[in-house]
Amino acid sequence: MMEISASMVVKLRKMSGQGIMDCKMALQEAGGDIDQAMTILRKKGLTTLAKRAERETAEGLVVCKTGDDGKTAILATLCCETDFVAKSEDFVAAAETLANYALACPADEGAKNIPETTIDGKKFSDILTEIVSKTGEKIQVGDYAKYKLDGPGLISTYVHFNQKVGTMVQIETSDETTAAADVLKQTASDIAMHTTATKPLALDKEAIAPEIIEQEKAVYADQVKNKPPNIVDKIIQGKMKKFFEENCLLDQKFVKDDSKSVTQVLDEAAKQAGGKAKIKGFARFEVG
Repeated sequence: MMEISASMVVKLRKMSGQGIMDCKMALQEAGGDIDQAMTILRKKGLTTLAKRAERETAEGLVVCKTGDDGKTAILATLCCETDFVAKSEDFVAAAETLANYALACPADEGAKNIPETTIDGKKFSDILTEIVSKTGEKIQVGDYAKYKLDGPGLISTYVHFNQKVGTMVQIETSDETTAAADVLKQTASDIAMHTTATKPLALDKEAIAPEIIEQEKAVYADQVKNKPPNIVDKIIQGKMKKFFEENCLLDQKFVKDDSKSVTQVLDEAAKQAGGKAKIKGFARFEVG
């Protein structure tokens, strides 16, 4: 068996980020060939990934990134099995890299195509394989959303300090001057933070699935089944009104001033900026 020097092991370790023993064993198997040893380590990562294909990936990190032109932004999650791995240096670095790949991936292709996206000749799937080999855990891209402005507006993103939850909000404006106003930028940022905290189900009641609405009505109807028939409908309508106010972003009470709705706060900021604005959509992702 070829003698593997310490310098060879160190070199492979720097290249792969793998443990000393893994590198030494790969070099021995490859007969001292560094490139072949790297291939062996990669195969190890793929094998681990295959073995853990059915394992749950409930932990991870949320990342966001805005394009250089400010017209495009992404929100995505990189998921793993344990919080211990999610906090590791290698995983954090991979999550940061994911943001670049997610921004480069066409929006209509979805999260499943991010691993096949290539930057500087390297696919994100290669990065996933490397970190799987290091951690021994199943790691995969989770949620993914990409917004692109087709006209005047802005996209605001917010990720909580623990990187476990984040939001992206797209706002359309009547003109570029309004979009560029500091008061609107600050309000958009506040709304992104608000959305992270309040967990809205949808933008407005029209966006809530009909089955969810019927389910809520059924629950409320059961709660008031012993009430006089002439007031049952009014009670249910009142409860549904509250349900929409609590779960529709546009109708929610603004967390920084609960005397106003999110819509009212945005309207006021746009008016100060000299124009009009409306929220086109939002994405909110959470892990852990």
